[in-house]
Amino acid sequence: MSPPQRRRGMNGRRGPPIGDTNVKNFRKAWSSLLKYMGTYRKWFLLALVLAFVSTVISLIGPDLLSEMTDIIEDGIFSGKVDMDAIFRIGILLASLYVISMVMMMVQNFILATVTQRTASRLRTDISRKVNRMPLGYFDRTTTGDMLSRVTNDVDTIGQSLNQSISTLITVIATLVGSVAMMFYTNHIMAIAAILTSIIGFVFMALIMSRSQKYFSRQQADLGRMNGLVEEIYTGYVTVRTYSGESEAKTRFDEINESLRNSGFRSQFLGGLAMPLMGFVGNLGYVVVCVVGATLYLNGTIGFGVIVAFMMYVRFFTQSLSQISQAVIVMQSVAAASERVFELLDEKELENENDKTQTLIDVKGKVEFRDVHFGYLPDKEVIHGFSATVLPGQKVAIVGPTGAGKTTMVNLLMRFYETNSGDILIDDVSTKDITRENVHNLFCMVLQDTWLFEGTLRENLVYSKEGVSDERLDEVCEAVGLKKFVDSLPERYDTVFNDNAAISVGQRQQITIARAMVENAPLLILDEATSSVDTRTEKDIQAAMDRLTEGRTSFVIAHRLSTIRNADLILVMKEGNIIEQGSHDELMELGGFYSELYNSQFTDCNDDA
Repeated sequence: MSPPQRRRGMNGRRGPPIGDTNVKNFRKAWSSLLKYMGTYRKWFLLALVLAFVSTVISLIGPDLLSEMTDIIEDGIFSGKVDMDAIFRIGILLASLYVISMVMMMVQNFILATVTQRTASRLRTDISRKVNRMPLGYFDRTTTGDMLSRVTNDVDTIGQSLNQSISTLITVIATLVGSVAMMFYTNHIMAIAAILTSIIGFVFMALIMSRSQKYFSRQQADLGRMNGLVEEIYTGYVTVRTYSGESEAKTRFDEINESLRNSGFRSQFLGGLAMPLMGFVGNLGYVVVCVVGATLYLNGTIGFGVIVAFMMYVRFFTQSLSQISQAVIVMQSVAAASERVFELLDEKELENENDKTQTLIDVKGKVEFRDVHFGYLPDKEVIHGFSATVLPGQKVAIVGPTGAGKTTMVNLLMRFYETNSGDILIDDVSTKDITRENVHNLFCMVLQDTWLFEGTLRENLVYSKEGVSDERLDEVCEAVGLKKFVDSLPERYDTVFNDNAAISVGQRQQITIARAMVENAPLLILDEATSSVDTRTEKDIQAAMDRLTEGRTSFVIAHRLSTIRNADLILVMKEGNIIEQGSHDELMELGGFYSELYNSQFTDCNDDA
């Protein structure tokens, strides 16, 4: 029985509800991200200090300009302007601004370094996480959504994190500093300017609480879109063959519309903050001018105070506008972080560091003891499977589609854990040795061929070192690939990938040759010759016979003619072994296997 179909999420339905992600979720996402970045705490502290000092230096400027304005105003009334004092203040101002600029550049360098290292670490941790996750996770998750988390979401964090944190640190320092300097300069004008900004903060908080859910939905829709594109392009030939372009377009349009809708709402609501804060800032200028003019006419302040205060108000209102911009970026980062940390928090395979037992010199005895298993907790698909395979035996597992043949192989390889019962190799439970050790005991050929980008040699000797060309020639000759290899321009150094222009049968031969090169003590063949022609099948079958000599092998086959020479045939139906024995014994029994075998030849004769 095959594992449950992956939850595609791109079948035209919206998928699971996203839910309204509120400010609490926003804080949780950022809390997780900042905690993850805790190793860079000292660098953040340094960046904060640089931002604070740089802001303090830049905020001294308006006070010096106020002093310069008063000197000029006094000079106009007295008829003589003190140019030496003006030049002295001007040089001091320029020096302070240069120092402020250098500090800001250093701060940006630090934050850019930290954020990109964080993104790099996230990719590394995701890669390691994938290797520690149970196979069941991938059965319910689309490839496109996984790729979106690794690429789009991590890229969003890497690109926007620097912008949001850098802006936030600078803005907070500027905001606090400008408020302090405004109160230091004149508390009446400071109160008037700050009261007008409260309106902006209230509206910005409302916008943020409403827009965050759309940022989250936008990232989720992007993952669904990637999943759809990956599915359609991978199965493009099938789509064209069955005239599925219209259905594919309908599914694409629906997800695209959902993405457009969530993208529009997130960007529109987030974009409202900037003009709103701009309005508040302009309103602040008006209030300061009115209040300042009144105080100046009353003789409470000088003209230089109004000049300085106008600059402080500019710093203050710019900070408010930048805060709104930073919040928009932070919402994108929070939405991406939520998806990334959701992946990193997924349940992992059991830690096996405490397992020290290792199987090395394996004889090949395999025993299934009352194995029960279900992909879902409440739905068992293997019911008390028991069988004993002696060293060197060739075992065929046959049965109708959905009988549980591939499931048994997955359990044997420990891709899944049994619900109950045990599987033993050389009388040692596979639960007592590591999964890596189990995998090293098997070479495996599946129905689905897989080639990665690289040379033919790299595909054949995958993860195995020290394989000579003579050994490769021997293996390729055995599986009928020698003529194909000799026809290649660079022979084993010819570059291939999963989209290489070679036939399905040749791909199958390459994967079989890869298993022969591996030369593990146990062998699994899952419909290994399903994609080759009859003549090639005979050549491969002869090679398989040589490969299985003295080696325990498990063969899953629908073509029963290919397993007639098996030492033991296990006939499965609905998760149970209903018959077992050699081909001749099962044919004499006249049961389910005999019906399957005869029906294949009857079908062949009818077709003829």
